[in-house]
Amino acid sequence: MLLAQLSLKGKIADQETTKVLNGASILLGNLTVQSIGNGNYSFNNLKPGNYQLKVSFIGYQSKTIAVKLTESTTLNIDLAKALLLADEVIVNATRASENSATTFKNLSKEDIAKNNFGQDLPYLLDQTPGVVTFSDAGAGVGYTSMRIRGSDAARVNVTINGIPYNDSESQGSFWVNLPDFATSADNIQIQRGVGTSTNGAGAFGGSLNIQTAKLRDSSYFELNNSAGSYNTLKNSLNMGTGLINGKFAFDGRLSRIVSDGYIDRASSDLKSYFVSGAYYGKNSLLRLNVFSGKEKTYQAWNGIPESKLTTDRRFNEFTYDDQTDNYQQDHYQLLYSKSFSDKLSANAALHYTKGRGYYEEFKKNQKFAAYGLDSLFIGTDTIAKTDLVRRRWLDNQFYGATYSLRYQPSTELDFTLGGAYNEYSGDHYGEIIWAKFSSQRKIHDRYYEDDAFKSDFNIYGKASYQLNKLSLFADLQYRSIYYKFFGFDYNKNNVTQNATLNFFNPKLGFTYNIDAQSNFYASYAIGNKEPNRKDYTESTPQSRPKAERLYDIEAGYRVKNQWLNAGANIYLMNYKDQLVLTGQINDVGGYIRSNVDKSYRNGIEVDATVGIWQKLSWTLTSAFSQNKVKNFVEYIDEYAGDDYVGQQINNYSKTDIAFSPNYVGSSTIAYKALQNFEIALLSKYVSKQYLDNTANEARKLEAFFVNNLRLNYSFKLKGVKAVEVGLLANNIFNELYESNGYTFSGIYDGSLSTENYYFPQAETNFLLALNLKF
Repeated sequence: MLLAQLSLKGKIADQETTKVLNGASILLGNLTVQSIGNGNYSFNNLKPGNYQLKVSFIGYQSKTIAVKLTESTTLNIDLAKALLLADEVIVNATRASENSATTFKNLSKEDIAKNNFGQDLPYLLDQTPGVVTFSDAGAGVGYTSMRIRGSDAARVNVTINGIPYNDSESQGSFWVNLPDFATSADNIQIQRGVGTSTNGAGAFGGSLNIQTAKLRDSSYFELNNSAGSYNTLKNSLNMGTGLINGKFAFDGRLSRIVSDGYIDRASSDLKSYFVSGAYYGKNSLLRLNVFSGKEKTYQAWNGIPESKLTTDRRFNEFTYDDQTDNYQQDHYQLLYSKSFSDKLSANAALHYTKGRGYYEEFKKNQKFAAYGLDSLFIGTDTIAKTDLVRRRWLDNQFYGATYSLRYQPSTELDFTLGGAYNEYSGDHYGEIIWAKFSSQRKIHDRYYEDDAFKSDFNIYGKASYQLNKLSLFADLQYRSIYYKFFGFDYNKNNVTQNATLNFFNPKLGFTYNIDAQSNFYASYAIGNKEPNRKDYTESTPQSRPKAERLYDIEAGYRVKNQWLNAGANIYLMNYKDQLVLTGQINDVGGYIRSNVDKSYRNGIEVDATVGIWQKLSWTLTSAFSQNKVKNFVEYIDEYAGDDYVGQQINNYSKTDIAFSPNYVGSSTIAYKALQNFEIALLSKYVSKQYLDNTANEARKLEAFFVNNLRLNYSFKLKGVKAVEVGLLANNIFNELYESNGYTFSGIYDGSLSTENYYFPQAETNFLLALNLKF
């Protein structure tokens, strides 16, 4: 019998006009290709057998065909215009397609659900290329984050349905404010490098483009529950109507997650909801999303000192009962899409986010003067210090509009014009709610208060042109930022300042389709990014750092066939004026990040899924990189006794960028023992990382190799569509490791002293899930 030598090919076209459709998605088993050139698609090296072929294209009805393959076959397929506009149009403008000259990874709803046991979203992305995750509490619940190619959250752009999510001032993304959001995510695209033009913060390491719930075929009701180590418990209720009267659909989710955390007292109490209603017309779509998250976490963000790593890995220096972080964030999104013809379509969105909350902390022996308070005089005694409890508040709002217009005058040319205008206002203030010794202020009087305002405008144009097997693209973006805030003058007085920045971010590239299953791409992009809040507020216009610039070259090869779905790419990311911590003090005595003239990240990434045989698959990623600062200057404070005498300066050449491992690799070996039972071994290796930019072996995170075991089993019962049981056993070989930390040094009476702090991650732990679907 002949094996692995048959082919299936054909052409995708409009049923009514016979116009060919380039970019249609064709699914055959677990293989996906796109129609290219003249609407052509092909699958090669197929085995004889029965297949399900599914073809989909935005604006058209999907078609599924049973194919019995006994010989090489040509199958042309006509698609009819869709009765309803598909939800995919909402994110098209900021997404990379299968044939884009962009380095990216797509995760489907099924991919996300397999690993969704209640941990925060970064942990569900841990097996993607170049990603390193970490958790303050150690077990993936509460404050968690991730780095892509060594770049932290402030350099990773995040959008939800094309709407910016990054905080406007710090530019980070705080997943603790969106607990269990993965359950409401339909799909996620991770772009590495500068990526395509998008809305919001500059993408310097990557971008996450999240699309939430889409229309389901029928009504549903689901109960999702997880329980496990450290008293972790997740309960989630999901429901939806499907399509009502051919026009309306409603979806909702209500979730609660609690955990004591691996670190002592690092508890989390997280609540969230997601509600969505949509109106589907023949050529239009109107959707309203309302979602919210409320968190209360006991602080573990100081980490633990190095001396505790071997004696008390779960140590938490905070002991005050209410040393907590408390925050709520409410999101409102109104999304509208309209298809005017098969050549012209448009999207628009209005959004509003309201955030408010505080962190509470006990502070010992604080000077009255630091809080604008007078000293106390009791008899002949002067009391200038007191123990106190304070709250530091943030009350903010973010609102604006996004839009895109797509024009396809022919099968060869595709043009998109898009952009956004957003505004942010944030009120920062502090209160003293208790003091051992009272001065003249009353409870809830504010000892500091400052407001900030930021506007962010961007407009971009994207064009691609198909020339036989060659696709050319250009992507040009202009972005303008205005930021008004309270800052410091030369006398350390808090005064109003402002900054205006204008950026031009061009991107050019090409994709060459070798055949319908493989292509080669290359691109060149420039990205610019503004400093964050602290860079501005703790400086003057004279000492203010400059914006960062990134020159990014990407090139790669992608292939999909019956047994292999793989991509390999190289990248060269050269930075101008990258902002890093140096220890230098500016003209108002503040430690802020400083610009380093030249730094770079170069690497090779591989992402592959291999079908070893029908029941066994292996997905692996490897990211090799060099991450260097060409010339780094370190500043260390020097003291004689208690007196500050200045800073010692150390010069370094070609040192490693902090938190940038030279190798990050992952592996998922999945065995489908039964049709509805899968067991998978998930492995992750991260090489050593330095805590600062000096490449000092005494200031580093050791390499770690962590293995998780995942079991997923589903079956049916009378009256229940599906019962899903899952087990996630994390760190099964009990690796003792730390994936985040920080360091600081000082010179005291001529001797260098360095303190390293770490965030230990959990030892062997378990999560058991039971999901009921009706």
